[in-house]
Amino acid sequence: MKIVVLAGPESSGKSTLAAQLQRHFGGIVLGEYVREYIDTQQRDTHYGDIEIIAREQLAREDAARAAQPPLLVLDTHLLSNMLWSHALFNDCPAWLEPELLSREYHLHLLLAPEGVPWVADGQRCQPELSQRQAFYHACEDWLSEHRQRWAPLRGSWAQREAAAIAAVAQLWSADQRI
Repeated sequence: MKIVVLAGPESSGKSTLAAQLQRHFGGIVLGEYVREYIDTQQRDTHYGDIEIIAREQLAREDAARAAQPPLLVLDTHLLSNMLWSHALFNDCPAWLEPELLSREYHLHLLLAPEGVPWVADGQRCQPELSQRQAFYHACEDWLSEHRQRWAPLRGSWAQREAAAIAAVAQLWSADQRI
């Protein structure tokens, strides 16, 4: 089983790309629980929600891992929960980072905010490109600092899709050479 994580700022195409990867390679896509949570709560999130959201996202990830699909595409993971917690509340539950580091992820595809339009959807809160760039750089810094395997995705929707498919194909072919 290969686990690919889509990371990056809001409105950079993670959900769309997850579906494209599933159409191309098969496997399972696990979406963002936070979207469902916000829809259910019908209010802005507060700091106490971070742990609830993160624990449910992990439970769903664990259930998807247990199914042992050849490819598991995560539309998000704890990195996003950590960064959003810091961005919104200047704090983060201490257990998130150690839990994230205890899990194996084979590839992170980091989507840049430039090159695609920001789209308001009632949940997004970073309309300024500079805000989304800061989030991108925070992802990039964390992935690099913790020696995670990652690839940047930039450009148009078509360029992102082609680069993502190539990166996942390379992940598969690298495994075949071992």
